[in-house]
Amino acid sequence: MLSRLFKAGEKVLSNLVNKKDFHMASSNTENPPKVQELYELCKSTFTGKAPSPASNPVQKLCSLLGIFAFSLSLCFISALGFAIKVGDVVWVFGHHADSVSPGDVGLEEEAQNDDRGYGVSGVSRVNRVGRWAQPITFLDIHECDTFTMCVFCFPTSSVIPLHDHPEMTVFSKILYGSLHVKAYDWVEPPCIVTQDKSQARLAKLVTDKVITPQSELPVLYPKTGGNLHCFTALTPCAVLDILTPPYNESAGRSCSYYMDYPFSTFALEEGVKSVEGKEDEYAWLVQIDTPDELHMRPGSYTGPNIQV
Repeated sequence: MLSRLFKAGEKVLSNLVNKKDFHMASSNTENPPKVQELYELCKSTFTGKAPSPASNPVQKLCSLLGIFAFSLSLCFISALGFAIKVGDVVWVFGHHADSVSPGDVGLEEEAQNDDRGYGVSGVSRVNRVGRWAQPITFLDIHECDTFTMCVFCFPTSSVIPLHDHPEMTVFSKILYGSLHVKAYDWVEPPCIVTQDKSQARLAKLVTDKVITPQSELPVLYPKTGGNLHCFTALTPCAVLDILTPPYNESAGRSCSYYMDYPFSTFALEEGVKSVEGKEDEYAWLVQIDTPDELHMRPGSYTGPNIQV
């Protein structure tokens, strides 16, 4: 199946190269910094509401970040890659030569020397203090009413626990390192059980894997793509995030944290149909207070200044 997709993409690329209106990206040194390109694209695209996955600006943003988007049609073709529709998902093949790198936001991978990790194995769901104790550095690139651009720098073994992005869309690009991502989407219509004065809501597992800068990573939309996720750094790593619209408590977009429990932990209430597929694809999420052990500190953004 994939071999056919690659052949189809190569044929499309070949046809485009032979057209006069196909232009390769120039290495002109007068080109604006990548972070400025991102800002301009975000400014002209985002309105404060969740964007459409099928819109050309969103697909161009995905191309620049080197990620892929869920969409309803063939989206874009770059000079060194191609996208093909499979069902309701658009897959992007090939690495975008101009995707954002650590240096574009003022980071140097070689300078991130951190051997203080505690590892992942042997740490239980409840005993995460050792991993959370290491501070994660937050770099604010730009923030306005319609979007936020920022970078999270993780020391080895640090964790951002399971949290949500209500009515928000999130574009994430891992700049360097290895990061374990576990992500869920809510089951709709909501399936909620109450036990010992706690409410647990059913969610379906979307992602449970290790990612690197070369990994395929979907965009997080309000209802799809893994809107609730948890990050665990396996090595020193950095993640560029673009959130639209940004968190805003007064607008009902506050960040909530959750603990996930296996499906077998709670029994479905009487009259509720059983889940579709395997039970290990589902989990119960219980909202918790912001963990006291979560340490996040502001850092200084040292990349190119954005011309607003």
